[in-house]
Amino acid sequence: MKDKFNQQNYDQTVKEYQPKPNVLWNCIKAFIVGGSICLLGQFLTEFYMNVLDMTESQAANPTITTLIFLSALLTGIGVYDRIGQFAGAGSAVPITGFANSITSAALEHKSEGLVLGVATNLFKLAGSVIVFGVVSAYVVGLIRYTIQSFL
Repeated sequence: MKDKFNQQNYDQTVKEYQPKPNVLWNCIKAFIVGGSICLLGQFLTEFYMNVLDMTESQAANPTITTLIFLSALLTGIGVYDRIGQFAGAGSAVPITGFANSITSAALEHKSEGLVLGVATNLFKLAGSVIVFGVVSAYVVGLIRYTIQSFL
């Protein structure tokens, strides 16, 4: 009984002092930053299509590569972390957020050397994402094949 009372008292005290997040403002910041990243991607696609005379499908790969490069570069010089602190989930747009997380993991362990530090930690996150991506694609493909074979 005494432990339960202390736990309830503790929970109540924590609720009193816990900062209340401003959900609306956080959503607005995430929308603006995430939308800006997507707008940059669209601008790059249009640039590759109009200036370099590529088709939309041809412009997709250079656009993705440029976004990954910019994200890794901004992570390396410490800018993307500030963007992430400001925007929260808005900076986790799949391509740039993934590049940021891989680059951060590699930079975090660079003092351990190129192979044992950077290379091994570079793929800690990427490996799990790739494995789950491949497995989920296989499962979805198997489900689709099964459904189509019965129709």
